Amino acid sequence: MSYLLVATVFALILSAQAGDPDITSDFVVPPGTEADANFFTFRGLRQSIWNGPKDGNAFQATKATQVEFPALTGQSVSIAVLQFAPRGLNPPHTHPRSAELLIVIRGTLRVGFVDSNNKLYTQFLYKGDVFVFPKGLVHFQANVDSAYPAVAISAFGSANAGTVSLPKTLFGSGIYDWLLAQSFKTDVGTIDKIIAANTA
Repeated sequence: MSYLLVATVFALILSAQAGDPDITSDFVVPPGTEADANFFTFRGLRQSIWNGPKDGNAFQATKATQVEFPALTGQSVSIAVLQFAPRGLNPPHTHPRSAELLIVIRGTLRVGFVDSNNKLYTQFLYKGDVFVFPKGLVHFQANVDSAYPAVAISAFGSANAGTVSLPKTLFGSGIYDWLLAQSFKTDVGTIDKIIAANTA
């Protein structure tokens, strides 16, 4: 009986520490890549740092994760620049592998998250303000200004935090429309319209 208890506690400790796997070297270099100063440099955020989103988008995220910046592999960090057009928003989403630390560098944002007790924590953020979104919780950001864009930088404690967008996941993944209609206490026609809007 005590062995079962010890094994259960050990399993819980290991699962609580789950995240990016530890590496056994200083850094990871993909095969065929040379490790020089350029390997450790990412220049893909230059254009996004001070401007609103391009091409009429209401929201745009420019990421530096291990996908775009392979030097981050095994380092348990990544970053993104979030650009919001006037009244633009980053719809409710989660990051299953990391908390998110956001700092506003231009404009004003309304941000918030919902905890596991269904309590909403929301705040207005101004230039220089910082807000943390706990790991795995549903959260959002919205530019409250109708005239000016906003820009924020988000840091993550994972080289690949992952993003699960709730509108796309719920209404663009192929979940049966009748199941969604019953879950949201509406009719299939309404769900079909939402699905069409999220898959266009």
